[in-house]
Amino acid sequence: MSPLLIGLIGLIALLVCLFLGMNIGFSMILVGFIGYAILISPKAAVGLFASVPFTTVASFSFSVIPLFVLMGQFAFYSGLSQDLYSFCYKWLGRVPGGLAAATIAACGGFAAICGSSTATTATMGVVCLPEMRKYKYKDELACGSISAGGTLGILIPPSVGFILYGITASQSVGAMFAAGIIPGILLAVVYIITIILQVKKNPSLAEKGEKFTMKEKLAAFKSIIGIIIIFVIVLGGIFGGLFTANEGAAVGAFAAFIYMIIKKKASWENIKKSLTDTLKTSSMIFMIMIGAYVFGYFLTASKLPITLAQTVAELNMPPIIAILLILAIYAVLGCFVDSLPLIVLLTPIFLPIVMQFNMNPVWFGVLMVMVMQLGLITPPVGMCVYVMGGIAKDVPLQRIFLGVFPFVIALLITCVIVAVIQPLSLALPTLLGFIS
Repeated sequence: MSPLLIGLIGLIALLVCLFLGMNIGFSMILVGFIGYAILISPKAAVGLFASVPFTTVASFSFSVIPLFVLMGQFAFYSGLSQDLYSFCYKWLGRVPGGLAAATIAACGGFAAICGSSTATTATMGVVCLPEMRKYKYKDELACGSISAGGTLGILIPPSVGFILYGITASQSVGAMFAAGIIPGILLAVVYIITIILQVKKNPSLAEKGEKFTMKEKLAAFKSIIGIIIIFVIVLGGIFGGLFTANEGAAVGAFAAFIYMIIKKKASWENIKKSLTDTLKTSSMIFMIMIGAYVFGYFLTASKLPITLAQTVAELNMPPIIAILLILAIYAVLGCFVDSLPLIVLLTPIFLPIVMQFNMNPVWFGVLMVMVMQLGLITPPVGMCVYVMGGIAKDVPLQRIFLGVFPFVIALLITCVIVAVIQPLSLALPTLLGFIS
């Protein structure tokens, strides 16, 4: 049996394991180990466990992940999400569907200090859903806007998705952060426009919110000064060359902790919860990374990635068609598999094809992460929808998926815009010197 055929069988076996509900990291380790043992030798496969787990967890590059996760946890337990939502509500509450629009804006702001879509959905769901229900918003709009807003967590920096792609694709994490800012803001704006259009077409979806004076709106800036300071310190420091992404994550976590102290929320209970949640999330990500590296050794030995790249190149198809085909594969798989392992798993397979066509890997990374967002709000996985379902236990998942459908269309439109207008993702990295 040829190595290439074994590689294809391995991919199919991995998908079967995932569809059966096996742990993602363990599935990649299991299939990768067996495949590597067949292609190389059982002794070599066992040798992977002597090096891969330690080198992955001990890697300095990956220390950025738990630090950014910790920053988000400190921010959450300091009550920052409530302050952020209150600010957005005062500025957007009177537009059609104002509370839902404020939810999108608040999700974008929280994503700027969180980096996780599920965490953004869970946090803003607890804060925003009761307010929208108080003003008699339909559950479809309320739950749909929160679920869609949560997807901004993987796009607006600091994003764990961009971190994993940057490390896997050997691209600057700072460049990826810079590349995600404009597309992230654009997507949030398109989401808000989607809400306004829905409510104008069907006013029964939402009632008008309270009216605030300009003085009250300006006074609301006081509540988000801490958020702005943390965001400017972290991304400003990284973009300005004052510190690396790892150092920026550490500075951000410390700044968020100071903010927690200032808000008088730094109780032992909150600190314990922050550390525990960080440990759980980081362990999950590192398990995925270990599995991806073991599986990556197997794929390399099978020569599947390089063969696939050569095959696509020999088809003589236009580069944009090849890119769209790759993104379509991401979109389909994203409906069944969580976004983070897909980024780590598929980047080594498809990045050679992108480079073969001389396409910018930073631009491709942004598009890939945006397509991954589709999987967060589409069945059967739809993690953000499931998280929202756990918060709104009285709302059937079918109604939440129905409510999120207009945002799926909005996301697809935004993906096309970013794909066609490359400067939207490349202008900032170029301006800041990450791309020549």
